[in-house]
Amino acid sequence: MQVLSNARNLARVLGSRTIIFNSNQRYLSSLIQSPCSSLQCQIHSDASSGINGSCSYPMPLHSIYPMISRTFFSTEAGTVNSNPTEAVKELYDDMLQSVNVKRTMPPNASLWSMIGNCKNREDIKLLFDVLQNLRRFRLSNLRIHSNFNCNLCQQVAKTCARVGAIDFGKKALWLHNVYGLTPSVASAHHLLSYAKAHNDAKLMVEVMRLLKRNNLPLQAGTADIVFSICYNTNDWELISKYSKRFMKAGVKLRQTTFDTWMEFAIRRGDTESLWNIEKLRSESMKQLSLTTGFACAKALLLERKPEDAAALIQSLNETLSDRRKQSITVEVEKLVNEWPSEVLKHQKEEDKKALAASLKSDIPTMVASLLNIGLARDVKLEDFTKNEILS
Repeated sequence: MQVLSNARNLARVLGSRTIIFNSNQRYLSSLIQSPCSSLQCQIHSDASSGINGSCSYPMPLHSIYPMISRTFFSTEAGTVNSNPTEAVKELYDDMLQSVNVKRTMPPNASLWSMIGNCKNREDIKLLFDVLQNLRRFRLSNLRIHSNFNCNLCQQVAKTCARVGAIDFGKKALWLHNVYGLTPSVASAHHLLSYAKAHNDAKLMVEVMRLLKRNNLPLQAGTADIVFSICYNTNDWELISKYSKRFMKAGVKLRQTTFDTWMEFAIRRGDTESLWNIEKLRSESMKQLSLTTGFACAKALLLERKPEDAAALIQSLNETLSDRRKQSITVEVEKLVNEWPSEVLKHQKEEDKKALAASLKSDIPTMVASLLNIGLARDVKLEDFTKNEILS
């Protein structure tokens, strides 16, 4: 009964919001529940090669695509004068000997070994030359018109990202190419993850453009990476642009994507966008996460409703697991000591003084309300009251 009571309390706090959507926003919010069409594929296996076949298998919207850390990638793209590695050059010569002299397809293992041994840009050049020769041989000698399967394309894109040969990686996303590659959104994720690791919004835009031109469907994992890049590069206009594109495509966003989106909005102090995003989130998932819950609490503070903010945090505390409840105090400390400075930086100069005064008054009120119900006991306000930006 206590949990039910708190759930109702949470609904009351958020339900009191009067959210005004324009017709386009209503249209987008209705689309978020429509199923996203998966990229379908048919694998045409061939006895002569285990890498034959054109495929683009359906990937679930909630598939967890691994976020690749900055250290995973080599930022060395290879200099103009660098030479291919010995192992790659040897495999390259053997495969060309096979198709041009022996007139037979080389073993699958040779191509996979070449991909695994690529270390620099010159290696990638040889790899793509081999792919073009193999594609030509399959067409002219074996009469195989289908592309290599999409697993090969993914590994090629992954290898291009690993060695920093991004221009070659982008070639793997073209639907019509001379290399026999079958592009998929999974291949694009490798390039997007490279862009995320290097905070490269320009590369992200180029990859997203290639996805559109080649009719590759957007997925939840794509949104996760794209929104993270926009957040890390502090580009609100870009995240707004791509959010509309994902909504129109019917992509069901993950909780982590909403976390990033709502955290970005409240960091800027944009309560109107925050409540619009929260409306979209609530249509696809009932439970607030720690991040989205505190984003809503901060929005209530900006609207001069500290008691409602405390009530929301209390309700959030009741719905979180015991392990996650320990994070409530940490998030309150961040709200008190870090967020005010961040949100004030994004305000117009003429609005900063009034907002600073309201936060200086309302945040202690919220903390006092939390203390009365036994929360945030370890939160100290000494540093907050001394914060020069609030003076």
